[in-house]
Amino acid sequence: MNADAAPDPRERILAAAAELLAQGGSEAMSTRAVGAAAGVQAPTLYRLFGDKQGLIDAVVNYGFERYLAEKTSRTPGPDPVDDLRRGWDLHVEFGLTHPSFYPLMYSSDRSGAAAEAAERSGRVLATMLERVARAGRLLVPVPTAARMIRATALGVTLTLIAEPPATRDVALSTRMRETVLAAITGAPAAEVSTPAALAIALDATLPERPHRFTAAETALLREWLGRLTDVSPES
Repeated sequence: MNADAAPDPRERILAAAAELLAQGGSEAMSTRAVGAAAGVQAPTLYRLFGDKQGLIDAVVNYGFERYLAEKTSRTPGPDPVDDLRRGWDLHVEFGLTHPSFYPLMYSSDRSGAAAEAAERSGRVLATMLERVARAGRLLVPVPTAARMIRATALGVTLTLIAEPPATRDVALSTRMRETVLAAITGAPAAEVSTPAALAIALDATLPERPHRFTAAETALLREWLGRLTDVSPES
């Protein structure tokens, strides 16, 4: 985005900061450089963002918004597992296209709007996994599957960002994607009908179906379903 084309000072500052970040990393995103690129004085920058950390948080949120706009614009397909594949590929592609944004987006010290954007991203993934669960194809609970995907996709993307583009092994992403999907869904099998998968599917659909259970009966049913999904060796 061209900072000169944005009439709103806040948008000009964010666009300028994002451009500096993309060109030279976080070191290039000094408040002085951002102000000069955006055509604003320091008091305007501090009034809008407080300090440099506030500006960094806003820029990280700016990156998340761009990522979420791409991710949520896609219509779900007939196969929820294939949707996970497409979501994974989009995630890795975004990281490789925005290598300066990505580490900041997934740093442990994000706060404010950036943290809220990260939570929204997590909800998008959870929604995709719930579709897999309702189809009876999820072998582990949704929160566990989400953590496995996030951890692996993050590691793969950071690994690829660190490699020189000329020697980057992009096939690593595909191999790791299929490894994780096999662990959480049994893919590439077209159908999964283990007790754990069926229990997870039933648990995922319970809130959507009318039933005549009391609150205590519902809690007991969920406890039993939880035991069926526990695939630890001691169980």
